[in-house]
Amino acid sequence: MLIFGLFIILGIIAAAFGSLLGLGGGIIIVPALIYLNPTLFDGDLLASTAVGTSMVVLSFTAFSSSLTYIKAKKVDFKSAWIFFIGSGPAAIVGALCTQAFKPETLQLAFGFFMLLIAAIMVARDYMKPLAISWKITRRYVQADGQVSLFGYSYFAVLSIGCLVGLFSGLFGIGGGSLMIPVMVILFRYPPHMATATSMFVILMSSLLGSGTHIVQGNVSWGILVPLAIGALIGGWLGAVLSTKLSGKMLIWILRVSFLLIAVDFIWLK
Repeated sequence: MLIFGLFIILGIIAAAFGSLLGLGGGIIIVPALIYLNPTLFDGDLLASTAVGTSMVVLSFTAFSSSLTYIKAKKVDFKSAWIFFIGSGPAAIVGALCTQAFKPETLQLAFGFFMLLIAAIMVARDYMKPLAISWKITRRYVQADGQVSLFGYSYFAVLSIGCLVGLFSGLFGIGGGSLMIPVMVILFRYPPHMATATSMFVILMSSLLGSGTHIVQGNVSWGILVPLAIGALIGGWLGAVLSTKLSGKMLIWILRVSFLLIAVDFIWLK
């Protein structure tokens, strides 16, 4: 019962952070399961199982937070579906590739990916939206009445969606860590809209990726149930907090945590 409660808490924390920052939560769940492996699973939990279980949990996180974002009218559905056309099939390909890697190789690759995410989270504070004239231009009126202009092209959105979906399926993460900086810097989306739209895309992609992992047998159902319960709570909590917090301190905590985990995965494994 204690372990069951531990996984519920892990699900809440991962989903709240993931929803708040548009990351999805898998970036926290996967390394947590791998670190807990020797203690709780006697080393029997494969990295591919941690990834697959995280992907299914991600569906619950994304569902819970997306509902909140949709009610707040922060999701840009027109571009979200374009992102999904690229990310959906790619998520299936990424999930299929998971079992092609040895556990050690998958952990090493995940370590380098977390190092990349930490670098992106630091760099995006120093990057300003680019003044690119896109073929498609949109406007968004924020709650305070401020009007934001953003734009994109179909090819650029499909390409980014494909890349995000591939990483999502391969590592069991949401992909928002890659999508959100691109949406804000390259396409000039308002940050809150980028987070909300990213989470909706993650929801659709994670459903496809989850189905592939389930078929491959990469899901631990005993771990999934408490994590999913926590994810439903955390996803809602993160979406609510996103409209009330700046999240700067939280982002720095995550940056340092991702860097330490990446170093551990790459050099100490």
